[in-house]
Amino acid sequence: MKILVIGSGGREHALVWKLRMSPQVAKIWCAPGNGGISREAECVAANLNDVGGLMNLAAGLRPDLTVIGPELPLVLGLADQLRAAGIAVVGPGAAGAQLEGSKVYAKRFMQRHGIPTARMYGVFEQSSDAFRALADVAWPVVIKADGLCAGKGVLVAANPEEARAFIDRSLDDGGLGDGGRRVILEEALSGQELSYIVLTDGETVVPFVPTRDHKRVFDGDRGPNTGGMGAFSADWLLPSGLENQIQTNVVQPTIQGLKSDGISYRGFLYFGLMLTADGPKVLEYNCRLGDPETQAILLRADFDLAKALLCTAEGRLDSVRPAWKAGSSICVVLSAKGYPEHPETGAKISGIRWTAEGDETVLFHAGTRAEGSNYYVSGGRVLGVAAQRLTLEAARRLVYYRISSISFDGIHFRRDIGGTELAESQAVSNRFSD
Repeated sequence: MKILVIGSGGREHALVWKLRMSPQVAKIWCAPGNGGISREAECVAANLNDVGGLMNLAAGLRPDLTVIGPELPLVLGLADQLRAAGIAVVGPGAAGAQLEGSKVYAKRFMQRHGIPTARMYGVFEQSSDAFRALADVAWPVVIKADGLCAGKGVLVAANPEEARAFIDRSLDDGGLGDGGRRVILEEALSGQELSYIVLTDGETVVPFVPTRDHKRVFDGDRGPNTGGMGAFSADWLLPSGLENQIQTNVVQPTIQGLKSDGISYRGFLYFGLMLTADGPKVLEYNCRLGDPETQAILLRADFDLAKALLCTAEGRLDSVRPAWKAGSSICVVLSAKGYPEHPETGAKISGIRWTAEGDETVLFHAGTRAEGSNYYVSGGRVLGVAAQRLTLEAARRLVYYRISSISFDGIHFRRDIGGTELAESQAVSNRFSD
């Protein structure tokens, strides 16, 4: 197979890394890729906002399979156009991608199909209306920008001052761009978060191992939201009783809801869940793999990913039997100075090899560019250091030891990924055990 991967982040590096292991794969392109990916695949220039340009690229390359990593090209309908051109693709069409592209659409989809989620106070396009609604909410309250905001469009506001500032920034100042033209107010759920990602061809559903993401920029889940500062996967995150609840109450109603709405969905579907006292509830949908969850997940994948994705694209996912490595995995993100508000680029990176393979760790590039044998910071999230071991503690030790050798001006990373929350997380998971 010849495969085209669309995207430029750590998620796409992890996909390229895993796809290269397949004996069926002869060639991988990545558009546009990054510094690390350029050592493992042929990177080709591309603008992720330009569906026409991406179509021209695919028409020229004629890949046997295209895998779309980020959400924007999916929301813009790239998968629809590729399928219409006869190119096999993993990724939902624009209709299915609205589960991520519009929080309002997703919320109404969940309400329509009886999928457990937080209570919604209302949808607002005018700040004055949203400000009045704050008088009737329970605190804290969750405020969500309707559209795509690169992981920065959600705030859990502790008081009216925080809420008003976010609403003003989104609706009046345009600080979140087009994605912030509408906001939702909804109740804040309490519990532990869980990322549950599946691969589906619209009929068959193949669940991936569970992960937990860490969105806030600072230790202890403090500071602004980011695209993700780290993630870990562990078997104890998903006891069988909990998975049965998720499949019965969340996954299958979502798949059936898509079908009943006339939407053909072939690709990854991400369920961001809160494990509440009343059971798992959906915080959000994503129409693609998470980042950095993908990095942790694929370290545990013990099957031919290229074959599985081709079967998904062709509607033959029922023939796939995935296997997973026992134990745990972790990925810790190294970010640029000033991330997430104003990341500074250009710094030279020291202490990394060009290859993804390290000393029992794997190094995934995100915001990097290569010049000769050197790498430089080119984005907010720069690198992801990952490892897989039988225990999460062992994987953590390896990753943080590896991080100690990497440096660039302003380097920042969380030191508590998969750490201080272990006892509480295990207790919550045990509550759902059979």
